[in-house]
Amino acid sequence: MDLPFNGAISRYFKEEAPKAVRKAVESAAKDEILSRGSPYRQMLGKKDYEAQMEALQAQLVRLQSDVKASGKRVIVVFEGRDAAGKGGTIKALTENLNPRGAQVVALSKPSDREATQWYFQRYIDWFPAAGEMVIFDRSWYNRGVVEPVFGFCTENQKEAFFRQLPEFEEMITREGITYLKFWLDVSRPEQLRRMLEREKDPLKQWKLSPIDVEGLTKWEPYCEAIAETLERSHSGHAPWTVVRSDDKRRARIAVIQTILHALEFKGKDTRSIGKPDPAICGGPELWSDAEND
Repeated sequence: MDLPFNGAISRYFKEEAPKAVRKAVESAAKDEILSRGSPYRQMLGKKDYEAQMEALQAQLVRLQSDVKASGKRVIVVFEGRDAAGKGGTIKALTENLNPRGAQVVALSKPSDREATQWYFQRYIDWFPAAGEMVIFDRSWYNRGVVEPVFGFCTENQKEAFFRQLPEFEEMITREGITYLKFWLDVSRPEQLRRMLEREKDPLKQWKLSPIDVEGLTKWEPYCEAIAETLERSHSGHAPWTVVRSDDKRRARIAVIQTILHALEFKGKDTRSIGKPDPAICGGPELWSDAEND
């Protein structure tokens, strides 16, 4: 079987990955959690996951019905390193929702024209109307993390972004839009394990890009960019929710619980929703504890 990018991920694993990371991946059992900072050693069992998720899915359907009936507007932003679990979490969030009222936005590289616009402009075009939820699979936060790491923006452009960001996000919330943003945090061994799985699976190879492959060698610059972004963009009106995502199942549950608790809606059952696990779901300080796992 031909591997994407001529087997660059396997080659990195064998030749360049830190010894401790390589050892963790090689010795890991199937459901073992690789993050040293995780309070759990095993991933949540499938039966427990499905039982919790069934109740949460029913609540999500009620939430969307209320959003449509009441004219609420909701924006949910998902950020995280490559293979942090954004796509799977979004799929779990939206699988039973009406796509007409819950749109997923994953924008590609800006066109030549878009590159000359105000940076936030192309994202605003996708903001929700009354009764809609919009989920961003990556967002304007590319300018805080990905672009500086790869040299896709200048230092002046990055600083302009951080100067404008607080007012931009405050405008969103003042407009009456419910605005939630999640950082999914994956450990270095788990990220590499998932990338290797994608490389070998013909049904998942499409998820890989040259940026993903090159990003494997930029763990430390990513850490610096993430730390700066969380510090400079965490605020009372637009706080970050950090979710440790080595265990995809626990992470998905915590994200959905957080969203359900953030809004009031007809038929809301707090007992069925439960509380997000504080051991894996919290503020930016949770990422700080795990940044170099």
